[in-house]
Amino acid sequence: MKRKEPKYKYTNVMLIDDNELDNFINEKTIEANNFSKRIYSNTSAKSALEFLKNLVTMGAHHNDIYPEVIFIDINMPMMDGFQFIEAFKSETEEKMNKPKMVILTSSVYFEDRQKTKEIDKDIVFLNKPLTQEALESI
Repeated sequence: MKRKEPKYKYTNVMLIDDNELDNFINEKTIEANNFSKRIYSNTSAKSALEFLKNLVTMGAHHNDIYPEVIFIDINMPMMDGFQFIEAFKSETEEKMNKPKMVILTSSVYFEDRQKTKEIDKDIVFLNKPLTQEALESI
């Protein structure tokens, strides 16, 4: 007998965090809560941006693999989470469906929360670790 596939809240999400262990734990939390059918993990904001730009280049018919939610850490080398969001907005957002952006960080600085709101009031700001309650709020 074929096992019934669970009902997922989203089809595709992306994790961007330079810490592989955080990505692994977040993947397991997302899987355990049937939050998304597919999870794309990136340890670099630059590589994640390239992946998304490639999807845009391939055309809108690839929307079935385009992430609906992007979880991004703020503190990363080379390109931080804020730089990623700015680059994403200027390079890809107009051409594709707008994913929900979620800052997922260990930062406790009020300034980071404030900067997030200034960039876009719709960005969700969450502190690590990712929890079932946090997923339900997205």
